[in-house]
Amino acid sequence: MDTPLSTIAVVGLGTMGAGIADVLVRAGREVIGIDISDAAAAQAVAALEASTARAVARERITEEERQDVLARFRTFSDLQAAAEADLVIEVVPESYEAKQEVFRTLDGIVRPDAILATGTNALSVTRLAADSAHPERVLGLHFFAPVQAMKLVEVVSSVLTDPRAVDAVTRLAQDLGKEPVAVGDRAGFIADGLLFGYLNQAAAMYEAKYASREDIDAAMKLGCGLPMGPLALLDLIGVDTARTVLEAMYAASHDRLHAPAPILKQLSEAGLTGRKAGRGFYTYEAPGSGEVVRDALTPLTSAGSGTGREVASVGVAGSGTMASGIAEVFAKAGYTVVLAARSQEKADTAKARIAKSLARSVDKGRMTAEARDTTLSLITPAGSLDAFAEVDLAVEAVAEDLAVKQELFARLDKICKPGAVLATTTSSLPVIACARATTRPQDVIGMHFFNPAPAMKLVEIVRTVLTGDDVHATVREVTAKIRKHPVDCGDRAGFIVNALLFPYLNNAIKMVQEHYATLDDIDAAMKLGGGYPMGPFELLDVVGLDVSLAIEQVLHREFRDPGLAPAPLLEHLVAAGCLGRKTGRGFREYARR
Repeated sequence: MDTPLSTIAVVGLGTMGAGIADVLVRAGREVIGIDISDAAAAQAVAALEASTARAVARERITEEERQDVLARFRTFSDLQAAAEADLVIEVVPESYEAKQEVFRTLDGIVRPDAILATGTNALSVTRLAADSAHPERVLGLHFFAPVQAMKLVEVVSSVLTDPRAVDAVTRLAQDLGKEPVAVGDRAGFIADGLLFGYLNQAAAMYEAKYASREDIDAAMKLGCGLPMGPLALLDLIGVDTARTVLEAMYAASHDRLHAPAPILKQLSEAGLTGRKAGRGFYTYEAPGSGEVVRDALTPLTSAGSGTGREVASVGVAGSGTMASGIAEVFAKAGYTVVLAARSQEKADTAKARIAKSLARSVDKGRMTAEARDTTLSLITPAGSLDAFAEVDLAVEAVAEDLAVKQELFARLDKICKPGAVLATTTSSLPVIACARATTRPQDVIGMHFFNPAPAMKLVEIVRTVLTGDDVHATVREVTAKIRKHPVDCGDRAGFIVNALLFPYLNNAIKMVQEHYATLDDIDAAMKLGGGYPMGPFELLDVVGLDVSLAIEQVLHREFRDPGLAPAPLLEHLVAAGCLGRKTGRGFREYARR
C-alpha cells in the first residue's frame, strides 16, 4: 500500500468510469479499463480519442503527447486483466450484488497489497469491505460527474480501512488535481447526503403540483445561483440512480425527507429515467441529449391568467435594504415610486441609499448619469403611508413579523384607492393572513423579491386561495416590466426556494452536530462537488442564523415533519447571540468592521 499507484484498473466503463479513466491517463497513469460490454469499452476509447483530439486542437497538448495518453489506456472484458494493478476502482451499477461479485472475484486476482476502491455514492463501504478477503484494503473513492471538470473526490474509510490505503489514494487524488475530502462511511457521504434530500423534496414539490417543473428549476437557479435546477439535475443523474441512492439513505436514516418521492418510482419503472432515456421530468431531443424539447407539459409563452390592471405608480413601504432595493428596481423600470417609512428622516435616508447604489452603477459603467438622475427623480420619499392614496400597486417590505404586517395591511386597506393591488414581500409568513387583515383579500398577493433586489432576477409570485386572476396577471406583467423572472407558487411556508433551501442547510448543520464532517469539508464538498456558489455554512452566516432559525421553525410548524425540526446546534448558537456575520460570529468568526 505504500507503493506509488502507477497502474490502475477501472472496472465499469460507463460515463463515470470513462471519465475516471480519462483523468488518470492524462495524469500519466497506466489504466486498464474493464467492462463486460465491448460496446462500452469502445465508447470509452472513442471518448478519450475525442477529448484528446480537442486538447490538441486547442494547443493544450501536442499530438505526440496525445499518442502517449492513448497508449496508456488498454481495455479488456475480463477482470483477470486487473492482476497487475496497484489500485482497482469499481464503477459498476449501484447494487450490492453487482459490486460484491466484483470484489469477491478480485480477491482471487489482485496482489495482496493492491487497494480496492468502490465508486459508490450511497452503498455501505463497510458492508462491501466485510465481504472481501482483505477488508483493510477496501475504501470508497467517490468522484463527481463530469469527472474531468469537478474537483471534489470523497475518500471514504470504513472502520476496517488501513490508514495507509487512505493516504495512498489521497495522494493520488491530489496528483490528479482534485481536492480530496476524507469522510466516514454513511449513506450519501457529504455531498450526496445533502444533495439528494434536496432533490427528493423538489421531486415531491413537483408531484404535489405546487409549482411547475420550469418554475421550480428557475427558482433554484435564479434564487440560489445554482448551476442547474433540481429536476433537470435529476434527469442528468438518472431518475433510477437517484431513487437507488435515496433508498439507501432512507434505509440508514429513516428520515422521511430521504424516502423517495413516489414519482421517482413511477418514472423509473416506466423507463423514463432522464436524459439517458430521452425523457424524465423533461423530454429531450434524443436519448443521451441534453437538448430539452417541448412536450405536453411545456407552458405557453404567456403564463398569465387574464388581463391585468393598469399600473403606473408604485408605493414601497419600508426603509431597510430590501425596501430601498425594491424601490430602485421599480424606478429604473420607469415607474413613479412613493417610498414611505415611519418618518420623513427614515424615508430620506432610504432614498440616499438608493442614490449611492445608482452612483456605483454609474461608476461601473452600468448606467449613465442621466439615467441615474431620471431614476432618482421618480422616487418620492414620504414619512407616512398616507402618500399611498393614489398608487396602483403597494408593496410592503417591513419587518418579517406577522402582527406588524397585518397592521400595515389594515392601514393600506383604508388608504389605498379601490382597485390598487396590495403585495407583501414576506419570505415565510402566510400571505392569506395579510389578506384577511383587509376588506379586499382578492387584491392581495405575495411578491417575494430576493436580496439584493437590484441584482437578483427572481420574484416568487404567491397566490392565496382568494387572490383574483386579474391581480395575479397584473403582478406577472409588472414583474416582466421590471426585468425580473416570475415564478408562480401557492401560499405555503417557504414558497419554492426557502422550502427547498433551508432543509438542506439544516441537514448540513446536523452533519456537524453529529461530528460526521467539519464546516470546511462540508462547504468544500458542496462547492466543489455540487457547483454551489457558497457552502451551506458560508450561506447561513450571511443570511443570519436568527433568520435561518425562524424560517426552519415556520417550515416545521407548517409541514409537521420531524426531519424539518431545527438542528439543536442552530438553536444554541442563536440563543448565544452568535447570529453570523452581522454579529461577528456564527458558525465561524469574522473580523468586526
